[in-house]
Amino acid sequence: MESLYNSRGKHIANLKNGQLYSARGKNIGRFIESGNIFVDITGRYLSEIVDKNRLLYNKNSSYKSVNFGSTGNSGNIGNYGNPGNIGSLGMPGGYADIETEE
Repeated sequence: MESLYNSRGKHIANLKNGQLYSARGKNIGRFIESGNIFVDITGRYLSEIVDKNRLLYNKNSSYKSVNFGSTGNSGNIGNYGNPGNIGSLGMPGGYADIETEE
C-alpha cells in the first residue's frame, strides 16, 4: 500500500494493487500503467503522481478526453490511518489538487 498526498502534504489517497482509494477507504479509481495515470471508476482521467507521492490533476493532460471504460467499484479497503502531513510541495505549474472526500 502506498500513501498519496496533495500539494500541501495532506494524505488524500492510498494505492493498493492498482486500485486507488480515498483516505477513508472508498474506491475512487485505478492506475493505467500505459499512461502512468489514474482514472476514476467511470474510466475518465483523474490524476497522476508528481514528485514520487503527490496525486495531482494535470490541466494539460492529453488523456482528459479519453475514456478507459468502467471496471466498476472495487469496494472499500477501510481506513489505514493517517500518516500525517508531509509538508507542502507548492503547486507545480499546470497542475491542481484533486477533489477528495473530507
